[in-house]
Amino acid sequence: MKILVTGGCGYKGHVLVPKLLAEGHEVVAFDIQWFGNFLELHKNLTVVKGDVRNIDEIPLVGIDCIIHLASIANDPCGDLNPKLTWEVSALATMQLADKAKRLGVKRFIYASSGSVYGVKEEEQVTEDLELDPISEYNKTKMVAERVLLSYQDDMTVQIIRPATVCGYSPRMRLDVSVNLLTMHALSKGKITVFGGSQVRPNIHIDDITDLYIHLINHPEHEGIYNAGFENISILSIAEMVTENLPVEIEVTGSSDPRSYRVNSDKILATGFKPKKGVKDAISEIIEKYNSGMLKDEERFHNLKWMQSNDLSAK
Repeated sequence: MKILVTGGCGYKGHVLVPKLLAEGHEVVAFDIQWFGNFLELHKNLTVVKGDVRNIDEIPLVGIDCIIHLASIANDPCGDLNPKLTWEVSALATMQLADKAKRLGVKRFIYASSGSVYGVKEEEQVTEDLELDPISEYNKTKMVAERVLLSYQDDMTVQIIRPATVCGYSPRMRLDVSVNLLTMHALSKGKITVFGGSQVRPNIHIDDITDLYIHLINHPEHEGIYNAGFENISILSIAEMVTENLPVEIEVTGSSDPRSYRVNSDKILATGFKPKKGVKDAISEIIEKYNSGMLKDEERFHNLKWMQSNDLSAK
């Protein structure tokens, strides 16, 4: 199968693309490469540098399946320039789906976000609950979902609402909770937790990328699926880190008390089984840091990198 991965040089893309190649697929990785490209050369891999807002730059001829990962990732980055966020995460998705339909692409897998639910009082957040997004990032994901669902008569549409992803990637992110707290312990010898009681869902990067492959192999599972298998408080994550690194935890106040727990029974019912968890992510990050393969670099912090390089103005 020939697969287009938008955001193929991103945090998840750098783990997903080698797996797709190992499965025997031909892959086109399309990415603006604001954060670099660390993909290794492969005879079945084509890397295209381009902007998803420019639909004519995206090579869709001959593509069997699209895995659409590209977006302005996370709330703070999305709020830097709402216009950019809507153009990249919503309008570009609309244009991509329309052109894919016209060119006969039959499979579309979309990376939405578990944050589209907003703040929920329910103990378990399931796919049938009303969406109430509160940030620009969340709102664009909701709109993109609805656009894609309107194409279900034309192609197989599979939408994943992932929890916060954790674990090592060659294009690392150190602005997500597990990775951030682990790096604080390694580089600062101390963990600062804001609030701590907030419960957030998590998923290991190997599991979310395996899940995309699971969906490729099971086109019969259409529609929307949550993907988060560990609902853990921020303080509990910090305590997990200290099981490996004996450092002090400092707890301070937080202006973001949101807690939510996602229920992923629906995707588990398709036969998918997660293999890793938060503790694995922590151990892997420590190992990569100690081996010299991972450093606390500014480009691994999305917001800082976008601000220092004025990327939100582009």
